[in-house]
Amino acid sequence: MSENCFHCGQPTDKEKIVFDEKSFCCNGCKSVYEILNLNNLSNFYQLNKNAGTKPDENSTQFDYLDTPEIFSKITDFSEGSTSLVTFKIPVIHCSSCIWLLESLHTLNENIKYTQVNFTRKTLQISFNHQELPLSELAKFLTHLGYKPVISLETADKTEEKLDKSLLVKLAIAGFAFGNGMFFSYPEYAQEILGSSDIWMDTYKNLFRFIMFLLATPVVFYSASDYFKSAWFGLKNKIVNIDVPIVIGIIMLYGRSIYEVLTDFGPGYFDTLCGLLFFMLLGKTFQKRTYAALSYDRDYKSFYPIAVTKIDFDGKHKNILLSELKVGDRIMVRNGEIIPVDAILIAGNGNIDNSFITGESATIAKNPGDKIFAGGKQSGAVLELEVIKNVDQSYLTQLWNKEAFKKHETGLDTLTNTISKYFTFIILGITFLAAIYWAQHDFEKSFQVVAAILIVACPCALALSAPFTFGHIMRIMGKNNFYVKDTLTIEKLAKIDTLVFDKTGTITHNKKSNIQFVGEQLSEFDLKNIKSLLKNSNHPLSKSLYELLEIDDEYFPIENFIDTPGKGYQATVRSQVYKIGSASFVGENSKNLETAVYLSKNDVGIGKFVFKNEYRKDLQQMFLQLKGYQIDILSGDNSSETSQLRSIAPNVLEMKFDQSPENKLDYIQSLQQKNQKVAMLGDGLNDAGALKQSNVGIAIADDTNAFTPSSDVIMKGEKIIELKKYLSLSKDAMSIVKTMFVVSFLYNIVGLSFAITGKLSPLICAILMPISSITVVVLTSLLTHIRARKYFR
Repeated sequence: MSENCFHCGQPTDKEKIVFDEKSFCCNGCKSVYEILNLNNLSNFYQLNKNAGTKPDENSTQFDYLDTPEIFSKITDFSEGSTSLVTFKIPVIHCSSCIWLLESLHTLNENIKYTQVNFTRKTLQISFNHQELPLSELAKFLTHLGYKPVISLETADKTEEKLDKSLLVKLAIAGFAFGNGMFFSYPEYAQEILGSSDIWMDTYKNLFRFIMFLLATPVVFYSASDYFKSAWFGLKNKIVNIDVPIVIGIIMLYGRSIYEVLTDFGPGYFDTLCGLLFFMLLGKTFQKRTYAALSYDRDYKSFYPIAVTKIDFDGKHKNILLSELKVGDRIMVRNGEIIPVDAILIAGNGNIDNSFITGESATIAKNPGDKIFAGGKQSGAVLELEVIKNVDQSYLTQLWNKEAFKKHETGLDTLTNTISKYFTFIILGITFLAAIYWAQHDFEKSFQVVAAILIVACPCALALSAPFTFGHIMRIMGKNNFYVKDTLTIEKLAKIDTLVFDKTGTITHNKKSNIQFVGEQLSEFDLKNIKSLLKNSNHPLSKSLYELLEIDDEYFPIENFIDTPGKGYQATVRSQVYKIGSASFVGENSKNLETAVYLSKNDVGIGKFVFKNEYRKDLQQMFLQLKGYQIDILSGDNSSETSQLRSIAPNVLEMKFDQSPENKLDYIQSLQQKNQKVAMLGDGLNDAGALKQSNVGIAIADDTNAFTPSSDVIMKGEKIIELKKYLSLSKDAMSIVKTMFVVSFLYNIVGLSFAITGKLSPLICAILMPISSITVVVLTSLLTHIRARKYFR
């Protein structure tokens, strides 16, 4: 009796290697087992028995990947010793594969992190290319049994099309169904009329044989995906939803052959072809639906990121990123994300690539150096020249990277749990029904069992959440509320505490009553100060930059140093300027006021005093949020406490002089009380608090402030409509729960009719896709109705 390989599950007939009291089919599987054991990763086999894949020991050499031209085309990012590459790996098939591939950093110290996209069968890897060349990385994956499919076309990231083989299988099933009904017609007519026909009696065996020939390719080719899925699940000790479907197909096909061979009857060949035709039709519809729900969207349609373009005459203007062309010059300030691959033209780059690599290390860049999209400038303003067309999904992919996600479970977990037990329940019901009908009407028992196995389907249940949340995300995006992922919708619905930053969130960035206190500044100092202000993304700096109406003549900045929450300094035309809080420039704050202090060569030269202009209709917004706990945090002093109290009468806590660390600690203290917190801030100075909160909402007035720390990016003018977005999120949860009920009712009613013998397998096959279509139509209708309530 042959044994199966402990690693991949394949028979060991041809070659059997025994190691550690376990059998393996080849040295490759044995080697992978040894690697896993040596690195304490033997849990791989506990997740799914025999879940490994057989290594390709004769793998193609990948040496060509190390040539500079190929390397630069295949990799997404390469800076210093770190590179980022995305491989297509078709053999990814189960949770064990994901677990192993996301544990590669424990197998090889030169791999920094990995991230699997299961639906696209891709693996993104950050690695040290100096110690581990790209060719060796590909060989390493191949040796583990996960050979990457590499072609230069994969670097173009073209949109995946619907699998054409599915359409071929559907066409074959449709052809067989139509012709099968035609050849079955004489028997149906004879049965209905109740009279015999000599011609039919003569040729009935020929017709039945033709129907057998038509049904056989449908069963073994058109239905092959169901067989593969069921076999793969059973091999890995998983009973998936395709198992009962396959049982029903085999039973109808086998019973039909028996009836034809024994001349007992025509069998169910026509019904079987129709059954598979409608099931494949439903599968095609479902695949198209899921393709429409793939939210790896480009940020032209997802989030209108703006960039500051420098015209030939030196003038600056904000344009959408999608409008950028190769050769354009752009300006990137301190703390801004570099949106596209570019060459540094002017300025000293100090690039933080943690957004891409997950590592908090900065790399110095000089004019002429290449800078990759996704890096963040820490320092003075840069002038860049665009060298590559905008990658329409790269920043969105980075935004959704695992390092920036808050690990919370949601309805997906509930759906998966229900689906897991669903199959066992259906098989149990089928077994009991089969026993009953075998005793009362043996012939009918075959149709009843097939009907039960086919009508019961959790597909509608699985579609409910992603389709509803997908619609809600699209609706919110159209109304300038850009949500990171579907889980964020669930988290928004659970929020009970709202924490607002003050400056730039509930105040206008560029609308403030500003007065200068001190001796009149010379034109020399004003031009230097404006040159320095240009480098900062802080809301008060932007306001001052707009205030200083002098010629746009900018001077080089040297030794730029930014101290978060306090201020920044630099040398301009041999003069050292500091801009920031009183303590930062060495002054004493005498009054309770919002002010930006200036010093020149460590001597105070004045201050700009701000009287903040609050956004319109804020009082109405806060009153609408009476069901939530409202807190306000500010880095400013308490000079405007009374004004804030009048604007937000239902505010519970107001804290001033808060550093970024203080804000983060406050969010943590609320969460320790089991409160679900949404933080609203400017996305730069509040990055830590935004990331810590259950939902971080970055308020962006000019859409330059793209930050990976947030879950939502919201236009500042829309903050007064916050209650609408929160309410729509709760409505989305209600819609999903309604769809769950509809799905359960469909299965309960369908099973009731199937068990009592009132549904034929063919009708059940028609009902399967109808249930999915019903969910899609209902969710579309309900989300549209709810959205119309808030956004007309």
